[in-house]
Amino acid sequence: MTEMRRPLIAGNWKMHLTLAESAALARTVRTDLKETAVAEVVLAPPFTALSVVAQELAGSPVQLAAQDVFWELQGAYTGAISPRMLQDVGCRYVIIGHSERRQYFGETDATVNRKIKAVLTVGLQPMMCIGETLAQREAEETLAVITSQLTGGLADLLPEEINRLVIAYEPVWAIGTGRTATPEQAQEVHSFIRQLLAKQVRPDIAYGLRLLYGGSVTPDNIKVLAQAPDIDGALVGGASLKADSFLKIAALGN
Repeated sequence: MTEMRRPLIAGNWKMHLTLAESAALARTVRTDLKETAVAEVVLAPPFTALSVVAQELAGSPVQLAAQDVFWELQGAYTGAISPRMLQDVGCRYVIIGHSERRQYFGETDATVNRKIKAVLTVGLQPMMCIGETLAQREAEETLAVITSQLTGGLADLLPEEINRLVIAYEPVWAIGTGRTATPEQAQEVHSFIRQLLAKQVRPDIAYGLRLLYGGSVTPDNIKVLAQAPDIDGALVGGASLKADSFLKIAALGN
């Protein structure tokens, strides 16, 4: 990463933790996070815990994120959560297009695009996830998949809107599997994303955008990943469920 882009470490708790467990973990992260922390730290609890975690994080530098969102601001959409609701509960970020949403819930590049636009209208910042499956990587389709997801997800967005995004590259084959892309593999894709954005949007926006890596990030591999010039932090899954491991990652392994 470069000093021009502040690193960001986001903990995606997925479908874990009760209200009490969520509050306790958020409290520990808030309390034990060093004042000298270089990285911006973000927690993404399940919808049910957003309110209690927001209370625990109040007045701290730790930011709140949601794990998903619907693309309408209100209406008869049973079970859905709107950008306005997320703004009201105290979110700053929203994860959009996570591979698990794509795999299990039918998320497409078109719905990712609609969600990004809706989130931007209320002033929240999207964390857009992209990444290839193992079959796609073995078929040497990684860069084609990344191009398609990036182009589809960002369709019709103005450069100024794209400038408000965070993009997370998460190779699907490395999520929750214990397998991690090598720093070289991750850097190759991150560099490609930045070059593609420079061509399709604007070089200055591409250079300033934060690109995160996601996929079995641990305290043991974060330091070498963060040293790659185009990796600006991480979207952390399992290791974010324990305060000690997450805080070590937030310290970028230092």
